[in-house]
Amino acid sequence: MATAEVEALDGVAAQPLAARPRLRLLGAASVPLLLFNFGAPYLGLIAVPILFFLKNRLHFSASQTALFALITSIPIYLGFVFGFIRDRWSPFGAGDRGYLVLFGLITGTIYVAIAFLPPTYPVLLVGGLMATASIQFVFGAANGLASTVGRKHAMTGQMSTVMNVANALPTATALALGGLLSGALEKGDAVNAARTIFLIGAALMVATALFGIFGSRRLFEEGRAEPQMLTPLADVGRLLKTWPVYPAMLIQILWQFAPAAGSALQYHLSGDLHASDAQVGAFFGVFYGCFIPTYLLYGFLAQRFSLTVLMWVGAVIAVPQMAPLLFIKHADLAVLAGIPMGILGGIAQAAFMDLAMRACPEGLEGALMMLLWSIYWIDYRLGDLWGADLYDHHGGFSVAIWATIAIYAAILPVLLLVPRRITRGADARGPAAA
Repeated sequence: MATAEVEALDGVAAQPLAARPRLRLLGAASVPLLLFNFGAPYLGLIAVPILFFLKNRLHFSASQTALFALITSIPIYLGFVFGFIRDRWSPFGAGDRGYLVLFGLITGTIYVAIAFLPPTYPVLLVGGLMATASIQFVFGAANGLASTVGRKHAMTGQMSTVMNVANALPTATALALGGLLSGALEKGDAVNAARTIFLIGAALMVATALFGIFGSRRLFEEGRAEPQMLTPLADVGRLLKTWPVYPAMLIQILWQFAPAAGSALQYHLSGDLHASDAQVGAFFGVFYGCFIPTYLLYGFLAQRFSLTVLMWVGAVIAVPQMAPLLFIKHADLAVLAGIPMGILGGIAQAAFMDLAMRACPEGLEGALMMLLWSIYWIDYRLGDLWGADLYDHHGGFSVAIWATIAIYAAILPVLLLVPRRITRGADARGPAAA
């Protein structure tokens, strides 16, 4: 059956898909995102055990450990650059497939080298920095591929669900597995334990390269960008002249800046509520895990309601996301508080990513989506610093919560700046819906 065409956001015809090929594309797009989120050196599965290694085996102070994280995170803050390169350069003429193969193998090789070198600070620092830089190309390709396919087939809401689940599921899993791997570093041969962690990362990167070779042909064909006819400077100018990008990114800046969600929260749980390490890990596992059913719900709702409706509903119910912690006085109840907190934030997170995809100029999907994640990490670090200062010197954790609520409330007037032309429609549900 021929696929009908509908007008896309930028005037280009989009092609809604029937349910089966649509689900196949969504599922295929999730694979490189999942592999990245499990294998990135700065995320839980790899990062948590290494930070414990620095603290407990190399006897680093908190400031030394923080400096390590700051240095190795430099490529993350420059994510836009990696995404922009993805939009303009095609390794071996193979597009995103080439990125997954080339930089999956390069990152895996770096992991293997770290695994068999002495686990000294210089080795971990240089190796971590190189691995983080290399894997940004993998992430840029995976994000650009997913965003391009979502826009092309008028299913940005469903693709937002896929991208957010692919982020939340490894995060929740890594809290448990990362803790187990950290425990391995506390016992027995720490060198062999560290080697195991990096070899696991290498295996995940090899799997990424294999997906680039043998993965869904249709996914890579659908996500292939057209050859660039503009100069890099002209493309940057095109991005800067696209008005919907500005409110979309401002919303992200406010949404990701949460002073009550970082160190202040961890110290509140472990210090004020006397939660054990296991209870703290359980809270974060429940919190991130409860985003997932809400993301799945969003994928259903995005086919039936306009982004305008979902964006406003999500933003309004997300304002009090941190409020349940104001009423928690015991560690056991804190774990349960993660349930409503995750549920309250899921619609907003999915809707705001949906908006970013819709706001993006055609052909710059990699650049804009990587900019989104750069904003996340910069906001996370700055919000964490402010939250820690509020906790230590300006009234404690409750003040950090109220500050976060006020920042989330500031998103509501920004929604008025979003052009209705990019939010008025729902995801297409197939040829009949067109």
